[in-house]
Amino acid sequence: MTAPSRPGRWRDQAIALGWLIAAWNLLWGEVTWGNLVGGTLVGVAVLVFFPLPPVTFAGRLRPRGLLVLVAAFVVELASASVNVAWIAVRPGYRPRGAIIGVRLRVRSDLNLALTAELLSLVPGTLIIDVDRDEGVLYVHVLDVRRAHDLDDSRDRVLAVEERIVRAIGSDAELRLLTTDPDRRSET
Repeated sequence: MTAPSRPGRWRDQAIALGWLIAAWNLLWGEVTWGNLVGGTLVGVAVLVFFPLPPVTFAGRLRPRGLLVLVAAFVVELASASVNVAWIAVRPGYRPRGAIIGVRLRVRSDLNLALTAELLSLVPGTLIIDVDRDEGVLYVHVLDVRRAHDLDDSRDRVLAVEERIVRAIGSDAELRLLTTDPDRRSET
């Protein structure tokens, strides 16, 4: 992938600065001239002293895919919340966790980040490590009893990745979802 052009990089920096200013004002709880100036100074300092690598977006927004992504996330969030709450209040029950490595089919930084974020937001799953070069997410999953549960967890991670790519991926990334579907990682 190529880095964004200079105007594209400046646009991305301006958008990031806007979000940092908004976050600063939310943290202070009110929008004042002082908070706007302070947020701008802090935002510029963050962008200058802690630069992030450029994230390229080669895809396009697909409203139907985005709707499926959001709906599936809400259902998974509610289901996992109920499951974790049940585990927490069940007397004498000792859940067993596992750490699994799942090789993603689309290895872009954006896909890795979005997949990791969505997985970490769901109770019962947590990203432990990311192998950026190999495109592998190491995920801690809760309540694993059988080998079949590990396969189900891998399938859930790959399903999240697929929904993200179908919502915002490029045509080339969509093709990667169908090629080599049996590329799974090690446990």
